[in-house]
Amino acid sequence: MDSLSDTLKKLKITAVDRTEDSLEGCLDCLLQALAQNNTETSEKIQASGILQLFASLLTPQSSCKAKVANIIAEVAKNEFMRIPCVDAGLISPLVQLLNSKDQEVLLQTGRALGNICYDSHSLQAQLINMGVIPTLVKLLGIHCQNAALTEMCLVAFGNLAELDAIKLQLVEAGLVECLLEIVQQKVDSDKEDDITELKTGSDLMVLLLLGDESMQKLFEGGKGSVFQRVLSWIPSNNHQLQLAGALAIANFARNDGNCIHMVDNGIVEKLMDLLDRHVEDGNVTVQHAALSALRNLAIPVINKAKMLSAGVTETVLKFLKSEMPPVQFKLLGTLRMLIDAQAEAAEQLGKNVKLVERLVEWCEAKDHAGVMGESNRLLSALIRHSKSKDVIKTIVQSGGIKHLVTMATSEHVIMQNEALVALALIAALELGTAEKDLESAKLVQILHRLLADERSAPEIKYNSMVLICALMGSESLHKEVQDLAFLDVVSKLRSHENKSVAQQASLTEQRLTVES
Repeated sequence: MDSLSDTLKKLKITAVDRTEDSLEGCLDCLLQALAQNNTETSEKIQASGILQLFASLLTPQSSCKAKVANIIAEVAKNEFMRIPCVDAGLISPLVQLLNSKDQEVLLQTGRALGNICYDSHSLQAQLINMGVIPTLVKLLGIHCQNAALTEMCLVAFGNLAELDAIKLQLVEAGLVECLLEIVQQKVDSDKEDDITELKTGSDLMVLLLLGDESMQKLFEGGKGSVFQRVLSWIPSNNHQLQLAGALAIANFARNDGNCIHMVDNGIVEKLMDLLDRHVEDGNVTVQHAALSALRNLAIPVINKAKMLSAGVTETVLKFLKSEMPPVQFKLLGTLRMLIDAQAEAAEQLGKNVKLVERLVEWCEAKDHAGVMGESNRLLSALIRHSKSKDVIKTIVQSGGIKHLVTMATSEHVIMQNEALVALALIAALELGTAEKDLESAKLVQILHRLLADERSAPEIKYNSMVLICALMGSESLHKEVQDLAFLDVVSKLRSHENKSVAQQASLTEQRLTVES
């Protein structure tokens, strides 16, 4: 490391008087030292004040600009070196070098800028204001045969595209057309570099669609050439493209207008075909992405019946045997969206014993809160949307009642509410069948607790009282209600600030008094 100090001293002199040979030698020594111990060498470089001299070595005329940019890229891997590089005025000359024709200079310059601005939104914004986006898009177009340069550009865009406002700028600068070109060129190659580029390029494409404005611009009312090209990825034989295609559709499906247009234009069939190709030992990420797309497409009311008659539930149910929580989670969400206010479909699914048994099993998936929550919500939805005695009987027989009772104590009000409404339907339609399970799940005690708790939301109090009234039809549950002092709790709620709660409290009080 002593030789490093000598090198730095020598570099100070030669950088000023520009003796090219000794300058090259000094820069090579620095690169070697950085390769051996980056952190320590970087600290010495900072202490020596040499960074300030680098700006003058980054001019287009300088013969050693690629090496200097390489050194800056190496030192800027250390977080503590990034601000000193900015303070030394290196950003502006580096940005100028992006206009170079020399591929090595471009590569090292891109690395240097990328490392200096890594993780700093304000520095990235500064680069964008200096006009790097159109420059990088142009580079990507010109040098798409150079794997290292392409990768550098793609990584740079990936970092920039984290910011929503920038996504639109990238789209407007023509990045998407470049990405589609890269995908087109690399899709049939099995070279490692090409496979990496295909992945990075198609992932970036999906990232650009996460911005609402950029997504809408590329959708162009479903007529956009980009949208059409992405559609053609779904039936391809390349898993990476299938994945990117399905994720892109899920992103396009973020508003009702787009969803309705896509369903009317046959996207559902394409996604179902894709899922069918991945049923047996299929690709989990593709399964997850295609199910995500179907779930989003099923949100608009007008799409539900169309998707049901296209046979989406049958396709989705093929994945019931999946042991992958992300797939289970999306499968449940898709079914829940499809049966919303669709009584016939809810009844059909609710009588499907295999499905209900699997739901009850997943309601116990303690390690996967998402799967557990969605299973509970689907159980409740099957009852709420079908209002069917047969569905309730199937759920009772499969042991689902205790999970609905537990769901009534969830920390999420929306889930509590869904559970209480489902339980009220059970009590109204099939109380005799469910009586024993409701008793052993301690439903009455839980309702007492919900009504006594000041933190319970008004709709929870309201639905708990509706449920209490419905339970009076069972002798054993009625006795439990009498044993707990419900009258005290309920009469307090008559003066509740929420009108519906106050009214329901009066009705419930009358009912309790009459029946006592």
